[in-house]
Amino acid sequence: MAKKLPQETPVYFFMGFLESGKTKFIQETLEDERFASDEKTLVLVCEEGVEEYDESKFSSKNYLLRVLEKKDMTEAKLTGLQLEHDIARVVVEYNGMWPLQDFFDAMPEGWIINQMMTFFDSATFLSYNANMRQQTFDKVQYTEMVVFNRFDPARDEKAEFHKVIRAISRRCDIVYEQANGQTELDDIEDPLPYDLEAPVVEISDKDYAYFYRDIAENTGNYEGKVLHFKGLVACDKRLPAGTFVIGRHIMTCCEADIQYSGLACVSNSLLRLQTKDWVEVTARVSIESNKVYKGKGPVLKAIEVKKCEEPEDVVATFY
Repeated sequence: MAKKLPQETPVYFFMGFLESGKTKFIQETLEDERFASDEKTLVLVCEEGVEEYDESKFSSKNYLLRVLEKKDMTEAKLTGLQLEHDIARVVVEYNGMWPLQDFFDAMPEGWIINQMMTFFDSATFLSYNANMRQQTFDKVQYTEMVVFNRFDPARDEKAEFHKVIRAISRRCDIVYEQANGQTELDDIEDPLPYDLEAPVVEISDKDYAYFYRDIAENTGNYEGKVLHFKGLVACDKRLPAGTFVIGRHIMTCCEADIQYSGLACVSNSLLRLQTKDWVEVTARVSIESNKVYKGKGPVLKAIEVKKCEEPEDVVATFY
């Protein structure tokens, strides 16, 4: 009888550039008896650095270590490994230069990311980010925790690291670990760049990217709020009369990822709008179903809509 994949296979995923501390952390995890299991664990190593694994120190004999090359990262290969060795869970040390989507595309049915951490060497992080912004963004966007290894309080500024990470994600934890092993959780507050408690919440041109991300992540906080901002209109004949989309093009990382990000707006105005019109809108937010979202989302009930000139910077960014 042919073997079948488990319905769910937890995956523990560790990312970062070369020599960022991933191997050391995973080695210590696999030495910890609290992480051991009676079931087989596949340890996939997608890059080989200076530090190597010492399998003799693993806390269990149920760890199977395999080096995975880029050409072998396929659903068929991973499925074969799991079925051949009765794998119940997976630990991945991912190559910092490989796109994250490549692994997602290769994940067999039932593999579920249970934990995702990203590691950076504090001494090289800002340089890597300046020269390889896309790779930094790719490794942080879904992670639950960012660890800055070899953090030196005399050399490194937490605020600089914090700013880079928070421009990508506001949800992940940030940890600073010094060479002596002392760790500290990032506690820098991230106030919104606008007053959400104001009678009319003013969203400036430079703050649209932050606004759009926050209303997407914390939609309920905007229920009933009155907003005022400038945006680009997108019309669609498939939408009900008086409904259009208003938003901005947002560059999250680089020019290649620029995309239009807008919200549903319902207006009784007689103003004739066309796609690519720039308008200023004042509207009250209602959380309800709308065709724009194919479900519930923040719908702007327009109080006033008027045409305006395009802003100086037509693309919104997090910088």
